[in-house]
Amino acid sequence: MGSALITAFWIMVPAYVPNSAAAALGGGTPVDLGKNWRDGRRILGDGKTFRGFFLGVAAGVAVGLIQIALREAFGWSSLPEHTIVTVTLLAAGALLGDMAKSFFKRRLGKESGEEWLIADQYDLVVGAFVLLLIFQYEWVVRYVDLLVFLWILVLTPLLHRAANIIGYLIGVKKVPW
Repeated sequence: MGSALITAFWIMVPAYVPNSAAAALGGGTPVDLGKNWRDGRRILGDGKTFRGFFLGVAAGVAVGLIQIALREAFGWSSLPEHTIVTVTLLAAGALLGDMAKSFFKRRLGKESGEEWLIADQYDLVVGAFVLLLIFQYEWVVRYVDLLVFLWILVLTPLLHRAANIIGYLIGVKKVPW
């Protein structure tokens, strides 16, 4: 059981980092260029910026590259073998999942920063796994069994809440969720 928890965390680190990095390093031009959808509401909102997206992905990839180096340096062969492709898919997928959630959040009339339980916690998992399953299906089959996936589902909201509280306390986020 302990090894499944460690495996789950190891797999998801490149997906866990981008949202916090995007919040801390973002700003500038919104991805939706300030445009509204057919319903008159913003497509995504001011919180989704090009700089946040690219720096968030870069942070996730950087952490993933560190994982790759650590696994190699210390011979941690029992841990999943990340590649530049898997860490990039995890990092980009996490932020694309967050953007997709924001799109639907706006359609439901929810404001930027307004809490949307479940969706706020699992958007990064859905986005990351959609990309992994499309482009690295064999990798997912090799490393993600049911117990590992269940641990991902348990870990994600806990780490999400902790990161958001820290972001709120240091002034990077306007709300602690």
